[in-house]
Amino acid sequence: MLGVRRMPKQAQGGESEGSAPRSVGLVTCAALVVANMVGTGIFTSLGFQVGEIPSRPAIMTLWALGGVLALCGALCYAELSAALPRSGGEYHFLGRIYHPSVGLMAGLVSIVVGFAAPVALSAMAFGSYLQGVFPAVSPPATSVAVVAFVTLFHLRDLRVSSIFQVFFTVLKIGLVLFLIAALFAAPATTPTPAAPWESYLLTAPFAVSLMFTLYAYSGWNAATYILGEVRTPGRVIPRALAAGTLLVMLLYLGLNAAFLHAAPTTLLAGKLNVAQVAAQSVFGDGGGRMVAGVIALGLVSSISAMVWAGPRVAMVIGEDYPRAFGWLRVRTASGIPAAAVAAQGVLTLVLLLTSTFEQILVYTQFALLACSFLAVLGVILYRITQPDLPRPFRVPFYPVTPLLFLAISAFAMVYTATVKPFEALCGALTLVAGLGIYPLVANGQKCRS
Repeated sequence: MLGVRRMPKQAQGGESEGSAPRSVGLVTCAALVVANMVGTGIFTSLGFQVGEIPSRPAIMTLWALGGVLALCGALCYAELSAALPRSGGEYHFLGRIYHPSVGLMAGLVSIVVGFAAPVALSAMAFGSYLQGVFPAVSPPATSVAVVAFVTLFHLRDLRVSSIFQVFFTVLKIGLVLFLIAALFAAPATTPTPAAPWESYLLTAPFAVSLMFTLYAYSGWNAATYILGEVRTPGRVIPRALAAGTLLVMLLYLGLNAAFLHAAPTTLLAGKLNVAQVAAQSVFGDGGGRMVAGVIALGLVSSISAMVWAGPRVAMVIGEDYPRAFGWLRVRTASGIPAAAVAAQGVLTLVLLLTSTFEQILVYTQFALLACSFLAVLGVILYRITQPDLPRPFRVPFYPVTPLLFLAISAFAMVYTATVKPFEALCGALTLVAGLGIYPLVANGQKCRS
């Protein structure tokens, strides 16, 4: 039976004692959303897509569809955030809507594949782009170095983290706008002959390519992980999620159109550093290296956003399950979850040294999309089971908005499982493992309704 479930201590109410002050406002929340979204995916995904789908209209359809999905998801999460204002994202939402075991599963998935894996991906891309500027540098070494630097930076106080985040996000947006303008100023390349673009829709390659697009858009829910540090979350979070997602959608459509305008699909296919490839075709090697360097700096913003948000999930799990994960709730005097920040940093370094880029991306997105699917489905279920729950914000165009998100997500997951069964199986096993841990950590623990 759905509805309000018995949750471990602290899981139902607000933040626990000793939590960080609610000092984060709209600008910082929106910057966190934008920084989480605009990162590795937009600067790498196109190279994996154009090989299977060498059609510019089909590619642009992919990115428009991904933007619609992200916006629908952001609006649904905004309703959940306003009704259930506690840090933790899917961990808190799914635990309240379904059962604490489902919440713990989502929380553990967030820790491993929601943040540590994307930080590793961004660090890999950082190393690749930095090598484009300085060929002698080692991408693995620079990837490790940037993770260590940002992790140490976020062990300082919250105000410093906010300033750091806003600065690098503004820098990144400026870079994207510059690239769009500069690439469109160049002569257009001749499109590669391809089948009619409609023939690519509703195919397995389209679904797998959609997973890359959805990964690029992932992060639209970033502000929900720091709800406990946000002033008036019922008002701030919906605005931050909607505004940040809309801005990123426009940037993505413009930037991908610019990439395809400046470079032929045959040149982009299979390349990780597509922005540098497109820039080289317009500005030459020197201009390409300059753009690569600025993109590397922009990726610091993505790494920073995930290093900030991710440990807040681990911290809340530590509060709710102190016997098994209590060490994760350790904070500094200013409220920084130091143990969780350090733990995520170590896990990121392990992934950096043991996995490939494409494997991490597909596996990550399958597991995360499954959790988001359950959260958005929860909007509908909670409307039925908890109709009287105060909702300062309600999803526009309900129930079309959540149903559209669920339909596109299901399409992407089902088709991906048929084409990338190993990565999909790893994602599914991660979900099952998260469920299996609950009886071990909750055994004998008192719960409060």
